[in-house]
Amino acid sequence: MKIRSVFSAAVLAVAATFASTQALAQETFTLKLAETWGPNFPIFGDTTKNFAKSVEAMSDGRLKIRIDSANKHKAPLGVFDMVKAGQYDMGHSASYYWKGKVPETLFFTSMPFGMNAIEQYAWFYHGGGMELMQEVYEPHNMLSFPGGNTGVQMGGWFRKEIKSLDDLDGLKMRIPGFAGEVFAEVGVNPTNIAPGELYTALERNTIDAVEWVGPALDLRLGFQQIADYYYTGWHEPATELQFLVNKQVWEKLPADLQEIMRVAMRTASFNMLVHSQHANAEAWASITKDYPNVQIKQFPQDIFQAMYNANKKLLKEAAENNEQAARIIKSQQDYLAQSRAYSNISERAYLNTMGTVE
Repeated sequence: MKIRSVFSAAVLAVAATFASTQALAQETFTLKLAETWGPNFPIFGDTTKNFAKSVEAMSDGRLKIRIDSANKHKAPLGVFDMVKAGQYDMGHSASYYWKGKVPETLFFTSMPFGMNAIEQYAWFYHGGGMELMQEVYEPHNMLSFPGGNTGVQMGGWFRKEIKSLDDLDGLKMRIPGFAGEVFAEVGVNPTNIAPGELYTALERNTIDAVEWVGPALDLRLGFQQIADYYYTGWHEPATELQFLVNKQVWEKLPADLQEIMRVAMRTASFNMLVHSQHANAEAWASITKDYPNVQIKQFPQDIFQAMYNANKKLLKEAAENNEQAARIIKSQQDYLAQSRAYSNISERAYLNTMGTVE
């Protein structure tokens, strides 16, 4: 009789566990995502929509993502605070926007004179970058994941040609992240302005120059109608957006939904990189045809050297003053040295060779 009771209790326990597992498998979740971008913003906004579609499809409807654009939540540069506080479950933005709150966050978007997109993704997923990023975000109740890459960004639109360092002295320019600090070292007055306000700021001379992304997104904002000089990039060779997830929300998700989220974020990030390449090529062809006033320029060598020197100085200071920043900088520089050695005999060699044939 006692054995039968023990056996019955064991069966009931197994049944209860199975029922609990089944109930969890049937539970549905809806996460609210705040994005820095406006409604239907191309490429960036497509990335969040693609992510949401993938998550819902792979989870068979158990997990849904509700996206609120900047016009809804009214705080395009407040995504960090809203996700940290739990006002939103997720966010889509760029890590370097938070440098005023947490200086170490800026290293995870793009660094001047740093890695290109493929090198940076390799660093994130195979060189310790993800672990370092999580170390920075976890104390703020968040996880951060790569959220889509633009590739090399253009160096900005200028009303006047930049011929010397004197032309940069006192120039007011929208340029965020570490690049803004580098430009400040050579005399520029950098500022950060939300995307929806950039055209008006340039048109009304609130700023003298603007750096945004590349031809695809710049053309849509109309900078080519105001400024004639379009400079090649140096400051953001691999601009990575980010998905932020509230840590408590993440931990409440079943393990299979967490994995679905990881896969969907990684897929959306890859899709954004190839979308950016395609859209930029199309837009550049359109600019050359419809806006012959636009002139592609490179900064003179003395300006490049001054910016490179300023960048080295600022990185050295950051490493000396912050142990965590020092580890991130060393990790990036070590990885870049190894990866670039191969890029030079592969990607660079191929492009150089192609430039010699007709």
